[in-house]
Amino acid sequence: MPGGHLLLPWLLALAAAAAAAPSSLARPAPLAMRISCGAREDVHTPPTNTLWFKDFAYTGGIPATAKRPSFITPALKTLRYFPLSEGPENCYNINGVPIGHYSVRTFFGLVVQPSFDNEPLFDISVEGTQIGSLSPGWTGHDDQVFAEASVFLADNTAALCFHSTGHGDPAIVSIEILQVNDRAYYFGPDWGRGTILRTVKRLSCGNGMPKFDADYSGDQWGGDRFWDSVTTFRSGSDRERSTGESIKQTSLSPNYYPEGLYQTAIIGTDLVPDLEYTMDVDPNSNYSVWLHFAEIDASVTGAGQRVFDVLINGDTVFQSVDIIQRSGDRCAALVLNTTVAVSGRTLTIRLLPKEGNIAIINAIEVFEIVMAESKTSVDEVRALQSLKDGLMLPLRFGWNGDPCVPQQHPWSGIDCQFNSTHNNWVIDGLGLDNQGLRGFLSPNVSGLQHLQSINLSGNSIQGHIPSSLGTIASLEILDLSYNSLNGSIPESLGQLTSLKKLNLNGNFLSGQVPTALGGRLLHGASFNFTDNAGLCGIPGLPTCGTHLSAGAKVGIAFGACVALLLLVMCSVCWWKRRQNILRAQQIAAREAPYAKARTHFSHDIQLARHHNHGHARSTTENGPSLLS
Repeated sequence: MPGGHLLLPWLLALAAAAAAAPSSLARPAPLAMRISCGAREDVHTPPTNTLWFKDFAYTGGIPATAKRPSFITPALKTLRYFPLSEGPENCYNINGVPIGHYSVRTFFGLVVQPSFDNEPLFDISVEGTQIGSLSPGWTGHDDQVFAEASVFLADNTAALCFHSTGHGDPAIVSIEILQVNDRAYYFGPDWGRGTILRTVKRLSCGNGMPKFDADYSGDQWGGDRFWDSVTTFRSGSDRERSTGESIKQTSLSPNYYPEGLYQTAIIGTDLVPDLEYTMDVDPNSNYSVWLHFAEIDASVTGAGQRVFDVLINGDTVFQSVDIIQRSGDRCAALVLNTTVAVSGRTLTIRLLPKEGNIAIINAIEVFEIVMAESKTSVDEVRALQSLKDGLMLPLRFGWNGDPCVPQQHPWSGIDCQFNSTHNNWVIDGLGLDNQGLRGFLSPNVSGLQHLQSINLSGNSIQGHIPSSLGTIASLEILDLSYNSLNGSIPESLGQLTSLKKLNLNGNFLSGQVPTALGGRLLHGASFNFTDNAGLCGIPGLPTCGTHLSAGAKVGIAFGACVALLLLVMCSVCWWKRRQNILRAQQIAAREAPYAKARTHFSHDIQLARHHNHGHARSTTENGPSLLS
């Protein structure tokens, strides 16, 4: 949709952030974009009066009444779901997002209708990279009712896509795009714009109630993180510990952890002094692990009284951790971060005491380090969209988001290939045969310059074969058979030197097969032009008459038109001249009697004058004048 429709919410969010700043010297509040999916009006939710923008023109799908699967799901009354009939890929495309680092989170919901699957299963991606996959039973776990990732947005847009896996229709309650510090969760040299941190687990230890940063009155630059609660790792083997004392060194850049996170903890017991927590993870991945500590046990007053090693999956990652020594004081926050490679399906964190007998921990964060997918060439995406519109592709195809990524969900009917030279994906195959397609083949198909195969056979495509196909130099197979194509075969197809198979049979094509194509048959190429009554010029087809090029045909047609025009003009001139002659003759005929009478009268006068001249007399002879 046009970016102009989406800039307003961002401007409103920016204005609200500015208003929230306590003074002109205060650090500006981060940008926050929250969408209540399916809502027709902006919504505010308790207890913090959080603003959620209405869902307008971001995507397709169907609005419906929402059922919240968990109490941590935002208290919103609507959702948007995407039936499979509208395609397996459906996306929210949000324009006008300032370039920066963001925490992107989406909550899932259930449609309040008895005919709907109570627990749809689907995948979620951000900017073409998959960040979540719902598993059976997700509605029973608070930390599985949403997907979240830390991602850099670099092109002023955010694309969140939901990919159907055939088990119910994806249903989305809300989307949040929350700005965080550009250096948030820096984990080492591999951190940056090419990586995404997918949230796997956040635990607040010793706390009996799950909380968001807002519940802790945390800094807005923290991204309003959700902290699940855990009061024990192994029942009877550890215990809770809490304090009301203030915690030093919290809410610091770049991660801005809330103070309340460090006021509760889990500690070991005399019988089981070590602590151990095991969680499920995806195998063969790298994980960024963040461990949070604060010495809140009143029995520990100085350095050296509690020292322990930290092991992950049996490997020691931190030795001789002394919280007071490292943080500088009691009740002071300490954050340790490491990256581990996990080949199995579990990640186990163990704190093994060395001094002081028992271990302590306040919070745990685990992120999967995901390499951001390279996107598909922008020019080829535009070409596919033009092809989609021209062929009137049915909704069931979807064709939303990026054609090639996430790699788990490419568009139906296309084949992708990674172009290492330009670090992007390109389209090398198009297979939409026997799909009931109509419309026409767009000339913009030439934008798919890496195509090796096109198969659009068995449809009802009309119009001409675009001559631009002749510019796809890599094309080896072109099958347009059994459609309703008309006109002649473009001469440009003869330029496809890599073409090995050309099927144009079963259409309404006419004219001579280009000479260059005919000659290729001698080099082992397989061409089929049958069932086109008007084609001629190669063995197996009728013999053509004198073959004229398209330019010659246009020239002849133009000359014939000019000649016809001259003939018409001459005929009009002759006809007008003839009419003038006839009119003159008619006038002459009407005036003939009067002309004869005038002629006789003139003749009589002349005779009289001649007679009088012969009998003239002198004045004397005539007598005196009567006037004298």
